[in-house]
Amino acid sequence: MTTATNRVKIFDTTLRDGEQSPGATMTHDEKLEIAELLDQMGVDIIEAGFPIASEGDFRAVSEIAQRSKNATICGLARANFKDIDRCAEAVRHAAKPRIHTFIGTSPLHRAIPNLTMDEMAERIHETVTHARNLVDDVQWSPMDATRTEWDYLCRVIEIAIKAGATTINIPDTVGYTAPRESADLIRRLIETVPGADDVIFATHCHNDLGMATANALAAVEGGARQIECTINGLGERAGNTALEEVVMALKVRHDIMPFTTGIDTTKIMNISRRVASASGFNVQYNKAIVGKNAFAHESGIHQDGMLKNAETFEIMRPADVGLAGTSLPLGKHSGRAALRAKLNDLGYDVADNELMDIFVRFKELADRKKEVYDDDIVALAQSGAAPESNRLSVKFLRVICGTEAPQSADLILTVDGKDIQHTAKGDGPVDATFNAVKAIFPHGARLQLYQVHAVTEGTDAQATVTVRLEEDGRVVTGQAADTDTVVASAKAYVSAVNRLLVRREKSGKDTKEVSYKDTI
Repeated sequence: MTTATNRVKIFDTTLRDGEQSPGATMTHDEKLEIAELLDQMGVDIIEAGFPIASEGDFRAVSEIAQRSKNATICGLARANFKDIDRCAEAVRHAAKPRIHTFIGTSPLHRAIPNLTMDEMAERIHETVTHARNLVDDVQWSPMDATRTEWDYLCRVIEIAIKAGATTINIPDTVGYTAPRESADLIRRLIETVPGADDVIFATHCHNDLGMATANALAAVEGGARQIECTINGLGERAGNTALEEVVMALKVRHDIMPFTTGIDTTKIMNISRRVASASGFNVQYNKAIVGKNAFAHESGIHQDGMLKNAETFEIMRPADVGLAGTSLPLGKHSGRAALRAKLNDLGYDVADNELMDIFVRFKELADRKKEVYDDDIVALAQSGAAPESNRLSVKFLRVICGTEAPQSADLILTVDGKDIQHTAKGDGPVDATFNAVKAIFPHGARLQLYQVHAVTEGTDAQATVTVRLEEDGRVVTGQAADTDTVVASAKAYVSAVNRLLVRREKSGKDTKEVSYKDTI
């Protein structure tokens, strides 16, 4: 069964492992939207969350399970009955529910619960059996498998298969392995473990050494028929295998890797942008497949070759991943119909009220810019997504800058419907603005990241600002765009504070939700 087909299942864990990136926490509505996009693009399995982690996670997994039309909906559970029962409850309304349970099997991870090899083997048997009694589709993972002793790894995989696991996932939890090892490990397990031919072997790779995509593809050549991945390679530390990379590698190099997926690749760019916006993790310009420069050519030789034949320097077409071939600008005289058409071309299907909101901001932007390009429209669409809590908003901001410090910011914030004004000083206009926000709405969050990206070229370009805050172990990210960098900074900071309030409400002020964030 494992090696008889060339069909590779895509298991997306953006909403679970991807969200474990510090600061990448998404709102409930953002999770639902991303899950819907994943379902539409043909992802086979969506790991929607970790139901035991919080009420918010449970609610998200449960609602995604009810809404999904095509994909298997999976929840993560540690190797105990409480986690597994909670997971089963969350996915029970899915047309195709799955429980994914795991335990660390390497010597380092066995020491954490202080279990002997025999005790851990018994726990694996009990928990996988329990999960299989609740659902027909059970995935089991030996966390840190690539650093687990060979004999013991074979032993516990056999136990999991006999207990009813239908998928055996082999995680390279710390990104330690190399492609040749990845292929050999899967191949040897399939050849050695009794019952291996009756289950699907999966690969779950992290990118600590920059080899996640290579390791995942090598595992497929070794016999794995499920790849665990995330949009944009989002994930803990250096991230996970990037969905767009493995899918396009299998498509472009089908000559040497004769495997197929069910992914509609033309939807890749849209979901990449949406995940970047929701997580606050911008895609690096030279990122494979979805980076801004992935299809850009500046060298004279490259440009000349592209003009004569696009295949000279492009191994895939921009349209293959959903990137518009042209970038015709809109202007201040463009109407709502033109804007809606442009949004549709860019992969955004917006409701009438959303269109009206974007249109108002588009007109404001068009009055300040000569031309509004595709990237500007994307920034408008993304910055319109507000957090579930919107208690704070920027109403007015004026900064006074000079050659001598300190600078000052006169700010009016609307807080719970009431306008509050404060003037603050700081080391520069952005620092002064942030000080004004903190004076109006005191909080103990620490600024972890402040980042500015120009959306397009020119002095009238929009700036997208990302702000990351940390408070008592809770990490949140806010993002906003504006032609005025200081205004964008204020909006991003306030967006992060709003997200912080959501986290407080969900977890309780003294509860560290992240303490549940185990990993595989």
